[in-house]
Amino acid sequence: MAAAVALGEAARGSTAPNPNVGCVIVSPAGDIVGRGATAPGGRPHAEAVALAEAGNAARGSTVYVTLEPCAHASERGPRCSDLLADARPERVVVALKDPDPRTAGKGIERLRSAGIAVTTGTGRKAATASLSGYLTRLRLGRPRITLKLALSIDGKIALPSGESQWITGEDAGRHVHLERARADMILVGRGTYLADAPRLDVRLPGLEERSPRRALLTRGDAVDGWEILANPQDVYRLHDVNDLLVEGGSATATAFLSEDLVDRILIYRAPIIVGEGKSSFGYVGLDVIADAHGRWRPADEQRLGIDRLEVYERVRSA
Repeated sequence: MAAAVALGEAARGSTAPNPNVGCVIVSPAGDIVGRGATAPGGRPHAEAVALAEAGNAARGSTVYVTLEPCAHASERGPRCSDLLADARPERVVVALKDPDPRTAGKGIERLRSAGIAVTTGTGRKAATASLSGYLTRLRLGRPRITLKLALSIDGKIALPSGESQWITGEDAGRHVHLERARADMILVGRGTYLADAPRLDVRLPGLEERSPRRALLTRGDAVDGWEILANPQDVYRLHDVNDLLVEGGSATATAFLSEDLVDRILIYRAPIIVGEGKSSFGYVGLDVIADAHGRWRPADEQRLGIDRLEVYERVRSA
């Protein structure tokens, strides 16, 4: 299942609105005979790709897939639950049941009705993390929103003049580009657009084509090559976006935090002190310190050259 999750994770940012699923097929002898991930644009699905590679070797095999095989009809391709039933594996191991009401247990039922053993829950935690954008969109009706900030030790994002390039170093910059490759859309505010003219593309060798769509938070005029969101609540209109990366600046970060729309924060902290300068956030709707506690949990921390990455996730009730 870990291999299936890795395949699905590599497809993240290219499959929306479909989930970035991974699939591995193992023969009775223990050999991997098929591998697949959801293709760019969402079709073919991971199971279809893996089954095509496995061919007749899929019969009697064990199939590992990160999300329940689809059970709904589509003009774009066959039901994966039907493909698997026809391929006759011995067992299908599913990490997560699909919350999409068009499938939601029907895929597993289809397999079991065909006499195929189905196991669920294996690799659930890793699959949930990899599919978090899709799962968030199904649960909350909007993309999973990640806020990225580059800060000094004392929490500044720029000098008083507004200069902010470059707070962090090359290693942190490469990590940011990897995060971009995993996103379906990147958003900045009008101020950042006017001050920095950001390209917001992916500049990692081999991943240049993974540059996501660009969005601008503004009530102003449209800009060629950019999609416009008039306010943070417009994210609920992004039905074809699983993962949204918000890159700046302070007013935009504050606006999304004030609306409680941020699910994950990436802080790239550089070993510098700015002193007087521009703060990362403005007023986010809290008047009592006690209300700030328990809202965020540390999820990860790592060194990136001389910089440090801190990852925080929003704590939400189920």
